[in-house]
Order: sequence, then C-alpha cells, then structure tokens
Amino acid sequence: MNRFSGPSISAWVFVCAFWIPIFTNGYAVSEPLGRQGKTAKSSTARIKIAQAKSSDPVDALRAFVKQDETEDGWAVRAVEIVDQNKPSPVEHGGDTVDLSLYPTAAECGECHKQIYEEWASSNHAYASISPMFHKFEQKFQELTQGTVGTFCVRCHQQVGTQLGEKRETPLWQRSQISREGVTCITCHRVKEQYGKVNGERRVEPGKIFEPVYGSGEKSVINDVIKNKETYTVATSEKERGNQIHKGMITNNQLSKSEFCVSCHQVAVNLGIKLEIVWDQYRDSPARKAGVTCQDCHMGKVPGKPEGYSTAPSAIVGGKAVNPNRKHANHRFIGPGYSIAHPGIFPHNKKAQAYSIKDWLEFDWRAGWGTTAFEDKVADGKIKVKFPPRWADALDREDARAIIEENIARLDERDEIRRQVMENSSHIDGPLIEGPTRIGEDLAFSYTIKNTNTGHNLPSGSLGAQPQLWVNVALLDPDGKNIWESGYVDSNGDVADLHSLDVAAGRIATDQQLVHFQTKFLTTNVKGTDREMYLPVNFDIDPLPHLRPPAIPTTVLNHPPLVRMENRSLPPLGKHVASYRVPGNLIKKPGKYQLAFRMRSRAEPIYFMRFVGSTRAMEQSMNERIMNFHVFAVDVDVKQ
Repeated sequence: MNRFSGPSISAWVFVCAFWIPIFTNGYAVSEPLGRQGKTAKSSTARIKIAQAKSSDPVDALRAFVKQDETEDGWAVRAVEIVDQNKPSPVEHGGDTVDLSLYPTAAECGECHKQIYEEWASSNHAYASISPMFHKFEQKFQELTQGTVGTFCVRCHQQVGTQLGEKRETPLWQRSQISREGVTCITCHRVKEQYGKVNGERRVEPGKIFEPVYGSGEKSVINDVIKNKETYTVATSEKERGNQIHKGMITNNQLSKSEFCVSCHQVAVNLGIKLEIVWDQYRDSPARKAGVTCQDCHMGKVPGKPEGYSTAPSAIVGGKAVNPNRKHANHRFIGPGYSIAHPGIFPHNKKAQAYSIKDWLEFDWRAGWGTTAFEDKVADGKIKVKFPPRWADALDREDARAIIEENIARLDERDEIRRQVMENSSHIDGPLIEGPTRIGEDLAFSYTIKNTNTGHNLPSGSLGAQPQLWVNVALLDPDGKNIWESGYVDSNGDVADLHSLDVAAGRIATDQQLVHFQTKFLTTNVKGTDREMYLPVNFDIDPLPHLRPPAIPTTVLNHPPLVRMENRSLPPLGKHVASYRVPGNLIKKPGKYQLAFRMRSRAEPIYFMRFVGSTRAMEQSMNERIMNFHVFAVDVDVKQ
C-alpha cells in the first residue's frame, strides 16, 4: 500500500448557420442539423406560412414535411426532435395537466440568473437526477414489496409526484419540472406551514404570472410592476416583455428551520429515522442561539453563520432590481456531490438541446469532442461507431463544450464542499506518546472536533451513507509508506467487515480504522448483533422484507431486532483517534513523516453494488471523494 492508496480521485433546429425558432405550447425546438452548408430560407418561409394557418405549429411542421420531401431530411429530423422533447401530457384524475401551471427553474432564471446558476449545481437540483437515488429507491421498493408507494419521490420529485407521474417513470419520460427535483416552485409556491410530514407538501399551481411566496424582506416587485415599460416586463400573455410574477406573498416560515423539516426529518416504515437532522438541530446550541439552517447553508461563508452577502433581487430588462438586498445562496451548501453524466447535470439550458437518452450515449470519458480525440478520428488513427445522434464531429464538439462547462461548475462545487467540511470541524494533533526510537511502538493520537453547533458530523441520511473517515500514514526516511490506517480496497471501500476484498481475504481488516458512519445493528439467528448498512436481517429471512413492527416502536423505543449504531459527532463533540505503529516496522533512524487527512464520500461502494449501481457510477463516486484537513508533520526517530 502506498500513501493514501485508492482510486484517483427543447431540442433546437439548426439549419445552416442560423436558428429557426419554433415555439409551441411553452417549449422550444432547436437542433444542430446537417451542416451541409445549404440554405433553408424558402423552407423557413413556408413553415411560417403553415404555422399561420394552424393552431399547432408542430402540426404545421409535420404538414410541411409531407408536402416538401426535398430538404435532405432535415425537416423530418426536426419533427422527430419535436416529438422526442415535447413534454408528454400528464394524466391526473382523468384530466390532462397544463404544465404551464408549474414554471421551471429556467423560466425563473430569466430574471434571477444568479440564483438559477447557484441552484443548478446544488443537491436540490440533483435530487431527481441522481442515479444513486433511483437505484436505491427501486431497491427500497423491492424490499418493501412496493408498500411504501411514493415515499421517496415525493421529496426528490415532488412536483412530478403532485402531477401524477408514476413513481417508476424513467427520467427521460418525465416532465422538465419533475427532472428539476427540488426546484424554485417547490419552495416558492408553498403557502402552508408544514412540519414533520415526510415530504408531503403541496405546490400551488399557477402560471409564471401568479405571485410567488418569499421571505418578504425588502421586496420591490410592486415597483417593477408599476414601471413595466422601464423594465420591459409583462404580467399577462397579452403584454410584450419578459414574463414575470405579479407579486410576492410573504411566507414567514420560508426563512425558518421549520421549513426544511418536511424533507430533512424522515422516518421509514419500520419506525427508524432515515433523516434525523431536525432532531439533532432541535436540541443544538445553534437553535438556542437563534441560528437557522439557512444561516449556515445559504449564508456567505460555507457552514458558518456569518451573515449573508448582498446582490440584486433580479436583473430585469438589463437593470438591477434592489441591488443591496440580502442574498441567500441557493447552492444549499453541503458535502454532497453528483455522479450523473456531466451533460445531464448540472442543469444547463444549452444542454437541453439534447435529450437525456442522447447524453447517455455520449462517451465523455473517451474524449469525444476534444481536439485530440477528433484529430485522431479524422486521421483514421481510431475508429468509433458513433450513435446516429453523435455521428457529426461538430455535434460532438458542441456537446463537449457543454460538458467542460458543467465539469468546471462541479469542480467549483467541490471547493465549496471542502470549505464547508473544514469550517465544520477542527483537528488537533498529533500528540505523540513517549520517545520515538527504532524498534519501539509509535503511539500517537488526534483530537477531532465537530465545530458545527447545529447538527452532528456527519448528518443527513443515516445507515448506509454518508461516509466520513480518517486516513493516516507513516512514511520512513526513504519516503516509503510503512504503515497506514484508513486505506481503501480495490473498490474504494474502507477495509472494514463490509469490504468485499476483506471478505475474500485479499487484504487485512483495518483494525485501527476511525470512521463516523452510522450503521444498523440487526439481530441474527443466534441472538447476537450484526452491523448492517440497512435495517434488514438478510441472514434469517428467506424473503428480506422491511416490515413494520407489530408492537409500536414508541413502546420498544426501536423496531424489533433492529437498533441504530450512531458514530457521528454531536454539535461541539470530540473524538480522540488513537493509533499505534508496531515497532518492528520502524527499522531505521531518521526523519519520518506522519501524514493526515479526513475523507468524505456520499456512498460506500459496497452499498452501491447492493442496489445495482453501474461501474461508471462507482467510478464517479470515487473520483470526487473529498479530502480535507490535509497535513503532515515530521517525526524524528532516534537509534
């Protein structure tokens, strides 16, 4: 093992050199096509004439294709793109839902650009897209025999659930608003004050013109509406200008911690709490001091309640509105990260020119669209059978530009993740016990403190995720790694009893591992406890099934045969991590280096495999493991 071992970290019609805008029922069509250098001015004119005679521009385009078969197939492809990207009608109670009653984040972003850009790479925006969520949700359905229904999707795809979209509907068949997860209207079109209701809240339907709900602080929306011509805005479909909401209604709970509870304090059907942040916060020093969730997760300093930055409420008609208003950061700062295809996430308006299925066929890891890759293809040095959608090199290059833009935003998110983890914890040490001599054990310790006053470290979902552990290594005077704790196996998992390599005997168990991951204790057939990543006893149950208890958990204080093993640090709590390097490894005098780092990962790989993840998902999970509090000290070892 070398030091710190482990894996390395809509559609739009393009014709020639200009765009043909075709707007129909609230969605736009644009697609890179052809690039044969031909003009289509006559085609454009005929389409416009056909549209003028039709109530549905798409039908007009279809009719045009039937009567004009000489355009090298570009218009035929345009119709296919229209059909592929047009939101399918959502049946709910026998009626077709008008999707314009649920404005998307992209629509809100026309005026609230900064907020949109912050939100677009956030975990709220990721909630519906997350491949791990979909794998886990499906496994959860299997283990409960489908009895939990919409338990998961009503938080992760709340608007889609309210629209009546089926739980199992794949992402590419969902409406755009459903794919946005926890989107603008999920919070700003909620008028009731909810509590611990496991995500069961209601979004008020209404077109873009309807009022939104906000904190009410220094709102100047009425001033903008009074000066429509100055700001070039419209508050109805009959007016010209940028379409905006007609007002703002104050919801005082929006700026309180209680607003976050319904999705961040969740109990599963067994009676075990999957999300426990509210319980932790409710008894915390932060709540006693009046510090809210928003103060740390939407403030100007990641993870610290040090106030808010200022920014315009909106940019309307090129003019800043209320430029010195308190700005709540909509990145919703936390340690989570994306493992989705970077063409699909972060949300990117330009990326919507391609369907999700198109993106999933784009091999970004192989270098598609990069200069080096495309030069090799052009020179015949490599041969690739591209999917039809990506057969054109110019299309691949356009897509690559979007990929690079999104990767840069993910890297920016990683830096904020590092800041929030370092701002929420403190490391003292190492404290070395006794003299350091060759042939003698080297004993030392670190004190790890949770400096966060609001909740445990780590918090969020309990059970399988998240992971937080300590990685320490000792290097001899020649720079050779002679001892390590917190190392990972060939899959990227720490070497505990859940490691597949440990189970196979390929590596030794890390007997000195220090981690803060919560686990479940299930009772096996002999009556002893076994540590598990889910509250399911696979040992004794021929059909593993998450069953609600016959006796109320309020009587037992925990579900039968299942208990929680919580290793996380409470607010301001400390843990002393003690280590001992065997003396037989310290063979020569000189200057040794003792290296330290904390590591954070959203999901363990063994759990990802349990729910059926792909290798690409595992690779992305390992690549963005967060290392923080990275430092090393010299240790002089004498003869």
